[in-house]
Amino acid sequence: MSNNIQDKVVVITGASSGLGEATARHLASLGAKVVLAARRADRLGQIVAEIQAQGGQAIYQQVDVTDLAQMQALVAAAIQTFGRIDVLVNNAGLMSIAPMAALKVDEWDRMIDINVKGVLYGIAAALPEFQKQNSGHFINIASVAGIKVFSPGGTVYSGTKFAVRAISEGLRHEVGANIRTTTIEPGAVDSELKLGSSHEASANAVKDFYKIAIPASAVARAIAYAIEQPAEVDINEIVLRPTAQEF
Repeated sequence: MSNNIQDKVVVITGASSGLGEATARHLASLGAKVVLAARRADRLGQIVAEIQAQGGQAIYQQVDVTDLAQMQALVAAAIQTFGRIDVLVNNAGLMSIAPMAALKVDEWDRMIDINVKGVLYGIAAALPEFQKQNSGHFINIASVAGIKVFSPGGTVYSGTKFAVRAISEGLRHEVGANIRTTTIEPGAVDSELKLGSSHEASANAVKDFYKIAIPASAVARAIAYAIEQPAEVDINEIVLRPTAQEF
């Protein structure tokens, strides 16, 4: 019996570690054809080799999500190799925590470029293909910080994740009856996301907070759940946290 994941072509950004890597490995084990994208080509190559060694189908492409042309080339590579694209997981993200008064403007720009524009560029690259096929599935990774403002320190990060939720909901409404849109909103998950802060006091607070983190595989299973539903079922939002997390 098909699990509705078997043979689907799934493109995943931020796939060199954390949620992206865990999702690629999990979906490949369920029979998906996975296309891994990130900036660290050596790490991607290693993960793809391990997936292939276990009988999975996987390729990788070195990609910076803040460059639209690279995102378009990623989608083109998926289609060239596997003939189509069924799911795009917009997972690449940056979390730089610092008080607003620290004026980490460069970090604000990076978060907007990766967390907001990166998602938009993924949509811009995949949407024409989904429309052509009359099917497809966007899975955008937001955060519990996109539900409740994480302050002090996470104000701009929260702004980007609120934006992901707004974009996802508007996209869902606009794309019609054959393209699915899911937003995943994780709490503390063990990944490199917690290492994105250059502000020392904030970085230490984040590391302390992340002691309760759940493994990235928890999010991979949530993503698989959204994908495996029948085509007429659109899981729009999944919020998951460590049981011990209050925020």
